[in-house]
Amino acid sequence: MKVFGFAGWSGSGKTTLIEQVIPEITRRGLKVSVIKHAHHGFDIDKPGKDSWRHREAGASEILLISDERWVLMHELRGEPEPDLDAQLARLSPCDLVLVEGFKAVQIPKLEVHRPAVGKPLQYPDNPAIVAIATDAPLDAPLPRLDLNDPAAVADFILRHQGLG
Repeated sequence: MKVFGFAGWSGSGKTTLIEQVIPEITRRGLKVSVIKHAHHGFDIDKPGKDSWRHREAGASEILLISDERWVLMHELRGEPEPDLDAQLARLSPCDLVLVEGFKAVQIPKLEVHRPAVGKPLQYPDNPAIVAIATDAPLDAPLPRLDLNDPAAVADFILRHQGLG
């Protein structure tokens, strides 16, 4: 399983670019998964639903399943947050895992940079960054990709990972 990350400041368009790149990659017959790290609490459950009630009662894991999807919710309940390797081990086999977040983890990453956000490049402070996707001219020694061309971004990722 190949792993490729996306880095960038909040509001730079990481999630949108990933959303556009996924169909470009799956159209080529590859199976893609995504891991997104959240810096704050989140909840995919709804208060009052059975699974929410089970969690509130103290269950450590709740597996919801239907004829369309399944999801496993794991409550940390004071345990440390699992690292990326632990999360990758939980995924079903696939060709490529796209990772959003996990800034300090040294996996190859594409920096998503929009000067309009008003933040500096994360490159060269992050040595895992192998290319930059931007919507503006850029003076950097790394490959520059057009942020508005998800097919070209997908091409780069697949070539970099030896998948295309």
